[in-house]
Amino acid sequence: MIESTIPLLRSWLFVGGPNAHEGTARESGADVVILELEDFTPPEARPAARAAAPALLAAWRAAGSVSAVRVNPLAGDGPADIAAVMAGAPEIVMLPKVRGPQDIVDLAAAVRAHERHYGLAEGSTRLVPNIESAAALFETRAIARADERVVACLLASEDLTADLGAPRTKEGGEIAFARAYFHAASVAAGVLSIDYPYTYADEDGLRASCAGAKALGMTAKSLVAPAHAALVNAAFMPSDAETASAERIVAAFDEARRQGLDRAHVDDHLVEVPTWRNALALLQRAAALKARAATSRTA
Repeated sequence: MIESTIPLLRSWLFVGGPNAHEGTARESGADVVILELEDFTPPEARPAARAAAPALLAAWRAAGSVSAVRVNPLAGDGPADIAAVMAGAPEIVMLPKVRGPQDIVDLAAAVRAHERHYGLAEGSTRLVPNIESAAALFETRAIARADERVVACLLASEDLTADLGAPRTKEGGEIAFARAYFHAASVAAGVLSIDYPYTYADEDGLRASCAGAKALGMTAKSLVAPAHAALVNAAFMPSDAETASAERIVAAFDEARRQGLDRAHVDDHLVEVPTWRNALALLQRAAALKARAATSRTA
């Protein structure tokens, strides 16, 4: 996988083994489709899901999505999951309920062994730890840096809320601090931060949840409903208004610099270098997302 693609992956869709089918990626439009072998796949259904994994992953890649698998913890069914799904060359392997950096070291070793077994390029499989407890939250940066294969971390809301002993709400106020801390720690580690899934059917609530994530600087969100992928993709695509504002900021600041000034006035905003850089980054992201979408349509 090309590393530059990771920041452009907005929607990360979990699909349980019993509900997974080859058309999921095409029908949902999700940037990443994840075969979820843990909580969404009962133990008795896991052998069948593992057997189906290679064909599913290949179909999802052919449809333009990144193929991923979330295996079980390594102390449980994880080793059996990994042994089976690596035959399908998943681009990303996720690990739930990560306790600390050693879990990722162990996961990387297991993945490496199966890359060799199946003749895959060593290092081609990327890793995404899932942060699901208060203890893991405060180790996010160390977890993300535990192995060079880690390209992102994902914040899991349901288990984290339970660990905190808080009631789960649509608004997510109970994990607002965790969300902000998680994002900052992921940025500090140099990996993508993936926001928690919105586990309600309310589309307005989903839009509000996406807006809250964007306000923190997040650019990706996980989801458990295929119908939510389009809304998430739209939410994390710079809007026409946002790009127009960014263009104004860049133009005004560039003109101010040509005049020997240290800042520019745009409406009531005194634009300095950090704001100019943010505007440039937004325009670059918008262009990259449009280019990726165009490539996917012609693939």
